[in-house]
Amino acid sequence: MLMPLYEIVRQGLGDEVEGSHFWDAVAEEAIFEFMYHFQGFPNKIKGRKAYMDWFAGYDNHLESADGLEIYKSGNVIILEYQVHGHTPAGKPYDNRFCSIITIENRQIVYWKDYMDSLAVFLMNVYN
Repeated sequence: MLMPLYEIVRQGLGDEVEGSHFWDAVAEEAIFEFMYHFQGFPNKIKGRKAYMDWFAGYDNHLESADGLEIYKSGNVIILEYQVHGHTPAGKPYDNRFCSIITIENRQIVYWKDYMDSLAVFLMNVYN
């Protein structure tokens, strides 16, 4: 369940993008770049459908998101936020993100993501 993630990001984007759901705001050819490296995790995904397909396999259960900070400069929006939930094994999962988002024609065209990689590492080691 990813609704808390989608909701906090959509809240952070506000009136800068169209649509009520996160996916409504993503351009068809958007590029998503991830500044963390884990085995089996892509560093770049091209296209809304490819990113949706990747998220279809996401197996952590997110229950909430908070700590939203919003910074804007021209057509770039920077969001800082936290997500909270559980792994498939039922262990707690908490992480922090910083997403740098470029908007054109009221849609997300580029997304660069940073997260607390140590939280994921520790989750994989101890879960």
